[in-house]
Amino acid sequence: MPEKSPCALRLARAAGRLVFVCATLAVVTVDFGLRLWLAGKSRDLRARCDWTSRSARKLMRCLNLRADYSGEPPRLGLLVSNHLGYLDILVLAARQPAVFVSKADVRGWPVFGFLTRLAGTLFVRRERRGDVSPLNEQMAAVLRVGMVLVVFPEGTSSDGRQVLPFFSSLLQPAVTVGCPVTPAFIRYELADGSVADEVCYWGDMMFGAHFLNLLAKRAIRAHVRFGAARPPGDDRKPLARGLQRAVRDLGGV
Repeated sequence: MPEKSPCALRLARAAGRLVFVCATLAVVTVDFGLRLWLAGKSRDLRARCDWTSRSARKLMRCLNLRADYSGEPPRLGLLVSNHLGYLDILVLAARQPAVFVSKADVRGWPVFGFLTRLAGTLFVRRERRGDVSPLNEQMAAVLRVGMVLVVFPEGTSSDGRQVLPFFSSLLQPAVTVGCPVTPAFIRYELADGSVADEVCYWGDMMFGAHFLNLLAKRAIRAHVRFGAARPPGDDRKPLARGLQRAVRDLGGV
């Protein structure tokens, strides 16, 4: 029997994993319905975050995405990280329950948009100045109840070659509440391709094509390093500069 070509193997792998992803989405949706909706906990943010963490681990298995973690993740407060793409959310959520802040257009994405809406993600439209104040109030409410809130202060994703300057506006809730802020750095390894072009999701990439290509990869490994928590101080701008340096130092970039 003739061996399959590399292209045929990639297509078969992508097709099989796509079926696996669809089946997993059905499983996590049923999980949400049984454990949260029927139990009257669909508005309970902690319960939703626990569900998100379980779901992220299941989806990582679908993608053959494995993660190594070093350092101590925060138990409360703001967690800030560099941002390479949508896999960051799975990798961080799988480690611990947390609430995420994401750009508004993610709501419309297939697969991940559905999950982020169920997860209780806070969405921001950076181009609308009027959206920032209500969002900061929502973020502060999450921090006040002692939960972990994850933000990507670069404001966009990148190819990972550098850590972009941090926008300070999303750090204001930590200053207002006075909660600790923890830096983290994420990087990926890919044996059969380019991390910058095929794992990172940035620029004008299209989600559908990127995700289908990702399904064809043999394995993806994430490395996450958590830094030491620090007090927020009383000024978000020096906080943003200090956190960017801390994230850069964690990644050695």
